[in-house]
Amino acid sequence: MSRQRFRLLAGTTVLALALTACSAPGEKKQDSQAAAGPIKLALIDAQSGQLSSLGAWELKGAKLAVEEWNKAGGVNGRQIQLDVFDDQGDPTVGTNLARKIASEGYVAMIGTAESAVTIAMAPILQQAQIPNITSGQSTGLVAVKSPFLFLNGPTSTTYDETLAKYVVDTKGIKSIAMISNNGSYGKGEHDAFLKALQARGITPVADQVVTTDQKDFSAALSTIRSKNPELIFLGAEEVESGLIVKQARDLGITVPFAGAAPQGTPVFLNTAGAANVEGTIVSSPYLSNDINDAAKKFAAAYKAAYNEDAELHGAKAYDGTQIVLTALKTSNGATGKGLADAMRATKYPGLLGNFAFDDTGVGIFATSIGVITGGSLKAVS
Repeated sequence: MSRQRFRLLAGTTVLALALTACSAPGEKKQDSQAAAGPIKLALIDAQSGQLSSLGAWELKGAKLAVEEWNKAGGVNGRQIQLDVFDDQGDPTVGTNLARKIASEGYVAMIGTAESAVTIAMAPILQQAQIPNITSGQSTGLVAVKSPFLFLNGPTSTTYDETLAKYVVDTKGIKSIAMISNNGSYGKGEHDAFLKALQARGITPVADQVVTTDQKDFSAALSTIRSKNPELIFLGAEEVESGLIVKQARDLGITVPFAGAAPQGTPVFLNTAGAANVEGTIVSSPYLSNDINDAAKKFAAAYKAAYNEDAELHGAKAYDGTQIVLTALKTSNGATGKGLADAMRATKYPGLLGNFAFDDTGVGIFATSIGVITGGSLKAVS
């Protein structure tokens, strides 16, 4: 099992490889942080495999935040070291990495973007008292009830209630089919959107569930086509959603699709093809890089650093990292429960909105609606 390590000390990035150790959780407790030396943060995400685009976006957002703090003198005069580990999108790998960072002096973790991996890691991180802020959105994250687990965005409930309100209440669409996968993200999206529909007295005309590694969706899509829906809800990650849309168009299905965070990304658009996703309705807390001055500033810095346009996941990781670093500063370098308490008390005006955490670790409770038009996501006025 390998990891990628990016040490951000005074703006310098160093890449190293090391074997993953499997120490017992909590073997090295995080009760206090050494008074000198760098503050160690771990970023754990898929850096390889089908979900690697999520990890790449998260890394860039987190690195940008850390570099800003280091250039300004760090946290209370100490530099921040960000080490990056590849969980490969695998919960087993993730739990091994949780044990590793618990034994190596990391005070907090950024990630993961995969709800199932984060949920698997949560008990180990809770025992080791390592706060982590995840980009996952499954309601299963809240169900863990860990005081050390925080979300840097809304849950599926918020995404999908907002989506249902627009689709049903505003647009008057009631003939809706659903297709989602059986992974943690897909199940969370399925259950949240179905609940929102049922609250409005609507039963989907079709409710198809596929596997996370499926590539051929002809059977599920043929069933949906036979029901002649007005709209299709997508509950799957970027690549799989893109493949579903592409195959749907090949089967002659012309109705629009609707979904949450994955449907607002360039990976989804590029996988499906721009013409195929035209009219897709997206629920997101970060619709574009020009929604306000803060987003424009972030997008300009992101473009300068990476020569590509910023998007939601990078913005989420940037916000999450800023929250961790702000809490470290205000708590004078607290670790363990002290750092978790400081994060929960942090009120942060982020790119996604004004963060104010409740006891469940959720800090953002609103999304907006956008529609893909001409190859880009545009806010609905």
